[in-house]
Amino acid sequence: MIETDIELLKGIANTLRIHSIEATTAAGSGHPTSCLSAADVTAALFFGHMKYDAKNPHYYNNDRFILSKGHAAPLLYAAWAENGFVPVAELLKLRQFGNDLEGHPTPRLAFADVATGSLGQGLGVGVGMALAARQDNLDYNTYVLLGDGEIAEGAVWEAANLAGFYKLSNLIAIVDANRLGQSQATMFGHDISIYSKRFDAFGWRVEVVDGHDIEEIIEVLGGVGLDEKPLVIIAKTYKGAGVSFIQDKDNWHGKPLSKDEAAAAIAELSPSARSGLGVPIASPSPLPAPNLAAPASYPAISYKLGDAIATREAYGAALVRIGGANPAIVAMDGDTKNSTYAEKFFKAFPSRFTECFIAEQNLVAVAVGFATRGHVPFASTFATFFTRAADQIRVAGISQSNLKLVGSHVGISIGEDGPSQMALEDLALMRAIVGSTVLYPAEAVATEKLLEQMATHKGVCFLRTSRPKTPVIYGNDEQFPIGGAKVLRTGDKVTVVGAGVTLFEALKAADTLKAEGINITVIDAYSIKPLGKKEILAAAKKTNNTVITVEDHYSEGGLGDAVAGELSSEGIKVHKLAVNGIPRSGHAAELMAAFGIDAAAIVKKVKSL
Repeated sequence: MIETDIELLKGIANTLRIHSIEATTAAGSGHPTSCLSAADVTAALFFGHMKYDAKNPHYYNNDRFILSKGHAAPLLYAAWAENGFVPVAELLKLRQFGNDLEGHPTPRLAFADVATGSLGQGLGVGVGMALAARQDNLDYNTYVLLGDGEIAEGAVWEAANLAGFYKLSNLIAIVDANRLGQSQATMFGHDISIYSKRFDAFGWRVEVVDGHDIEEIIEVLGGVGLDEKPLVIIAKTYKGAGVSFIQDKDNWHGKPLSKDEAAAAIAELSPSARSGLGVPIASPSPLPAPNLAAPASYPAISYKLGDAIATREAYGAALVRIGGANPAIVAMDGDTKNSTYAEKFFKAFPSRFTECFIAEQNLVAVAVGFATRGHVPFASTFATFFTRAADQIRVAGISQSNLKLVGSHVGISIGEDGPSQMALEDLALMRAIVGSTVLYPAEAVATEKLLEQMATHKGVCFLRTSRPKTPVIYGNDEQFPIGGAKVLRTGDKVTVVGAGVTLFEALKAADTLKAEGINITVIDAYSIKPLGKKEILAAAKKTNNTVITVEDHYSEGGLGDAVAGELSSEGIKVHKLAVNGIPRSGHAAELMAAFGIDAAAIVKKVKSL
């Protein structure tokens, strides 16, 4: 047990303040006052409480720290400088192009598991990390530092709700209640009792501390894990704490101090400042590392040509098949598992499944948390509901997260449920995510093989599954490399590119046209991003440089735009058949006909050309 030196920690806190001021003044931008308010809590955590290897931030049993209030990044960087990981001189390169000490943390830094700064997301990621620790039989704790302004975000309370439900006693939230937001005081200012009651209602153990009393902070941190509840420490602090002329003053958010102001502030802090270099840090427990090694191959599949199977059902079967071989795979769902067929995995591997209930922002955040710990998380729900987690998915892209999303019940082909349930924007959303992979299988074999690809492919991946049953058209040995496409019919009139349910409408149209002496090429664009450009371009050049895309999606941002974006510069004319206007309830066939994406519409379009 390392003895705690309270006076030393107070001095380190002031050194963290000095670094934060110097870095933001050198950068000419940043949030020094937000750093100053949380400096005492940060010093207590990093130099008096947390167990971690400062030389190896990725060590599997290190306590984890998430700076959810990411604008206080200079404070985080200062802590890792004072423990010796970041050279102190680097702090003065804050926010410079090409330097990894950016305005908000990203995983370009070894000690930042996720990108933060879009407020409200850190606690959900922390829930995923805490669940991963429990599953992996590790004893690290996850600490999440939030601002009081950001807990106005609903995503925070989705996370708080789930953490309380699962009794995550290895999750600790610290609220830096410094009273002042960006444009005015926060919603409840220093009425700490309101924050206490809210966390208590979600099943948390609540401790209120003076956020500038390090002895009190250390005492409360000593009670981590004493019961079955997650712990929230609500620290009453003051923005700009430690510097008399800015402490608790309005209009200082996001404003660096001038050189003269910085000099005055540093003069005020320096007399009691102490270095953290060489201060003993508690070591993490040497528990066995979890086995998360991927297999060399996966078990074979066995489908019969012509069998009618919905791709959503094939997803469930595939998840069980590859999950049985790959211990890194985990799954989570948003109370739709009996429709997404994720329940198959839940029944086969209940200890590796997390029900996140109807809270899609948190569903994605929890999955990202698992991914940071080396797991391969498959999160599923109706595809349309992923749109409400758009920001979490966007930030997952910035985090370079190994996140796997599977959205079912896409497009107007779901039928009678009506437009609120129809994912018609999901391809556009997922294509826009930096570094994402977007896949859209038409039948069961493609679904199974693409899921294997997702499990081994690093980054944010989205698989779109359909509600209607579709016939198996591929042999069990067919391969579906990411970035490929399948040519299923060849002709010289025009190339028709479909995906998912519209592929079968294109095949029907091809048969109808062939009977009339018109031959078209039909391509299965199962990989939307990256697109199978090679196959589509080669076909288009043989069909009068003309392509028709057909998609069960709005015309903006989907398959048609993907094809046009890749081929327009090649002199290829792309005609888009897509859903236009607000759909309504009805049978799938009725809707596809009404919105012009069925076989009859394809035949009509081909003849018009």
